[in-house]
Amino acid sequence: MEYTIQELAKLSGVSTRTLRYYDEIGLLKPARTNEAGYRFYEQDELDMLQQILFYRALDMKLATIQKIIQAPDFQQKEALESHRVALLQRKQQLDQLLQTVEQSIQSLEEDIPMTNEEKFKGFKEKLIGDNEKQYGEEIREKYGDETVDASNAKLRNMTEKQYEAMQQLEHQLFDRLKEAMEIGDTSSDIAMEVAELHKRWLSFNWSKYSKEAHAGLAQMYVADERFTAYYDERVTPGAAQFLHDAILVYTQN
Repeated sequence: MEYTIQELAKLSGVSTRTLRYYDEIGLLKPARTNEAGYRFYEQDELDMLQQILFYRALDMKLATIQKIIQAPDFQQKEALESHRVALLQRKQQLDQLLQTVEQSIQSLEEDIPMTNEEKFKGFKEKLIGDNEKQYGEEIREKYGDETVDASNAKLRNMTEKQYEAMQQLEHQLFDRLKEAMEIGDTSSDIAMEVAELHKRWLSFNWSKYSKEAHAGLAQMYVADERFTAYYDERVTPGAAQFLHDAILVYTQN
């Protein structure tokens, strides 16, 4: 059975404008286009659109989706199983946050005290989920699932005091980074202190430290605009580049 672009848009909820754009970039080509330029889609294209929408629901970039689904070894069943795992993880995070809200309401209504760990358990899951959503794809590709999963587990088990200490250390890192930038020397004593503070900050999440991994993360700070913005917006423009340079000096010595 064939579907016109209007019929596919109605069936899938994807606008005709988006479908045309997917065609233009080569993400989803129609089965055929007639002499008048009208696009027609068949079952294979519908199945592929479903895959695209699953990946989009996980906030994956279109370029990455295209690379995945057009790979010679792409398997639809394996992709669906992967979607299932990712969506279950997201469901678990939302369930945990909902449980924290319900427990907090019950605590107020029935005067049942909650531990501080219980109060913040849901927020930890949300933080992990947000990190996965924003940076997970790149981090997992660079360091592997085992390393990232271990980091997430360490955050889940973090006590309230440890979390506060991590936050305070990050603020100290920002302050010292700004001071080091005023001096302008990425090999100065204060710049090395900044790199050391960054290493200590990482230790709250990393199960194992290595100079190679530290330098690799610093490279991502300047290679990816999202990482760059994290420091440039919290400290001052150029902070990510300065931190990167200081970490390279630190890890090479």
